[in-house]
Amino acid sequence: MTQRPEDVLLQAFDLTKYYPATRGPTGRRSAPVPAVAGINITIESGQTTALVGESGCGKSTTGRLLLGLEAPSEGRVEYRGRDLAKMDPGNLRAFRQRAQIVFQDPFASLNPRMTVGTMLREVLAVHGIAGAPDATVRINALLGRVGLPPDAALHYPHEFSGGQRQRIGIARALAVDPEFIVLDEPVSALDVSVQAQILNLLRDLQTNLGLTYLFVSHDLSVVNNLADRVLVMRAGVIVEAGPTREVLVNPQHEYTTQLLAAVPRIP
Repeated sequence: MTQRPEDVLLQAFDLTKYYPATRGPTGRRSAPVPAVAGINITIESGQTTALVGESGCGKSTTGRLLLGLEAPSEGRVEYRGRDLAKMDPGNLRAFRQRAQIVFQDPFASLNPRMTVGTMLREVLAVHGIAGAPDATVRINALLGRVGLPPDAALHYPHEFSGGQRQRIGIARALAVDPEFIVLDEPVSALDVSVQAQILNLLRDLQTNLGLTYLFVSHDLSVVNNLADRVLVMRAGVIVEAGPTREVLVNPQHEYTTQLLAAVPRIP
């Protein structure tokens, strides 16, 4: 199928990120470490692109680069054809509203000193989306959208289960009406039964809101029923890419085969 320019939401070209050299036991500096090494990515509107690989391979760094949370050492990221590095402050602010992230650890990503309502109200205020009279209505709607009751706004993060906290994290990302969300290992800290609930929620939200996802994971079995396309990363390099079904059924790279072999199977 021919890819139309209007279908492309985000692209990365020769994206590279080096981390500073460190001093070893002898006091000598090591060479800069390439966490991401010259990758190219195209993310289409309304689709889920999965980025999979073992821990430490550069997946989360890639997500932060695509969101503009970190600056690349080399290469560039384009949002709807516009280079993030060349955006003026107004356009960059608009991009940050349209591109959000849901973090891996629902226990660490929420402020324990704020109620859920205060957290969401703060997000709305920072982006100038809802004034005080409208904020409560919007917050209740956000909570309902992720399957939480309105009175959840009155409680603190420690009063919720892991799955509920991740729902709060998703509501926080949705608060600014994004079109692109990086899901950074969003279910890896959850029990298997809860994982399925969160994945179903993400699928429903995408259908209803037209969201575009980058789903970061180390587990190919998790992305099987969610992703349209899979990128397999190893040591900062994308070693295989293609439609999910093709990659999982007929992997072309040895590393992809190893990842598939590591997926637990019920005898």
